[in-house]
Amino acid sequence: MRLSGLDVSGPVIVCNESQRFLVAEQLREISLENCRIVLEPIGRNTAPAIAAAALCVLDSDPHGLMLVLPADHMILNVSAFREAVGHASSAAQEGSLVTFGVVPTSPETGYGYIQATNNRMDGLQKVVSFVEKPSLDVAKDYLAKGNYFWNSGMFLCRADFILNELVSYQPEVFTAVDAAWQHRRTDLDFIRLDEAAFRKAPSISIDYAVMENTRRALVMTVDMGWSDVGSWKALWQLHAGQHSDGNVTRGDVYLDTVRDSYVRAESRMVAVVGLDDVVVVETPDAVLVAHKDKAQDVKKIVDFLSAANRTEHLSNTRVYRPWGWYEGLDAGDRFQVKRILVKPGQKLSLQMHHHRAEHWIVVHGTAKITRGAETVMLSENESTYIPLGVIHRLENPGKIPLQIVEVQSGSYLGEDDIVRLEDSYLRLDPAE
Repeated sequence: MRLSGLDVSGPVIVCNESQRFLVAEQLREISLENCRIVLEPIGRNTAPAIAAAALCVLDSDPHGLMLVLPADHMILNVSAFREAVGHASSAAQEGSLVTFGVVPTSPETGYGYIQATNNRMDGLQKVVSFVEKPSLDVAKDYLAKGNYFWNSGMFLCRADFILNELVSYQPEVFTAVDAAWQHRRTDLDFIRLDEAAFRKAPSISIDYAVMENTRRALVMTVDMGWSDVGSWKALWQLHAGQHSDGNVTRGDVYLDTVRDSYVRAESRMVAVVGLDDVVVVETPDAVLVAHKDKAQDVKKIVDFLSAANRTEHLSNTRVYRPWGWYEGLDAGDRFQVKRILVKPGQKLSLQMHHHRAEHWIVVHGTAKITRGAETVMLSENESTYIPLGVIHRLENPGKIPLQIVEVQSGSYLGEDDIVRLEDSYLRLDPAE
């Protein structure tokens, strides 16, 4: 992990509230404890998110340093990264806002750049300007000049100083986020920001809000094998050098006369013949086929799906819940089939449905079933039927994951057709 070996406290995770169960499950899988998960009710870009994290840090340490890291970045040379953080810590503690500029290895047009002075102080330089994603010719010129660095989007600063700069340059951001923090509420392991207040925050990046205006900005230059993994091509680049044909594959894949391609299969076999420089990504609900140089144009697909009121860009077929997860297997007129996993010792809410009945078949583990006034235990290959309108609950009393196949039938099968009578996770939205 990037943070191993650094003297850091438990991380503050800022994410959208719709991602909270997925984030909590991933933290559990890597045994990361003492985490604080701050939930944004709506996306407002990086400045409000960092402001919320800073307020969370100040709540426990009035002089706390913040190391701001996007979740999806890849760092291959972790020791160089840790050394850079160590060098930058003193300057940050004294009041500088330190951003990490990556020594470029190619004229990339998909990254923003930081122009720095040439006055090197143990890797620290003053920031001259932040530059948007350039054309190829301009990127080549940056590479030749030597004082332009990829903008990693990572920062090190004191929480109180970044908030003071927000007050100076974007007071509307600070006022809205501060109000959202003051009216926060705790929901299990989550910190929920007040929605009405947070919605008033302008949607703006930390670069625009603070870093392009402040006089405190320094850049720590570092060569650390960094990538923001912002496209399928970037993901291919991380692993392509390991294979003589330049192909990177995941899952059940067959290739014939294919070179320099990324092919990923998640739910079925994928065969590619006679193509070079392509990206093929198969998931249970959609398939992407693109030339590698056009892989960043996936945003056009998202725009199309949004305009067509489709949902493939909004949710995966596997949906995480605090008790486990479920995924759709099949659906048709008046029916749908799901696979449900319940973690050991966990249980779904006590509930009923107005519009659907359910059939449950246990395929792994042991299930404790509440059905009306009765409670039954079911083992593998046993099943039960939950009629429409009957109060019920599914629970895993065992020490191994419980998996069932659920067949729903009825006039309406939406997740919001849930009337919760009791819930261990204090959920308010019936669709959660």
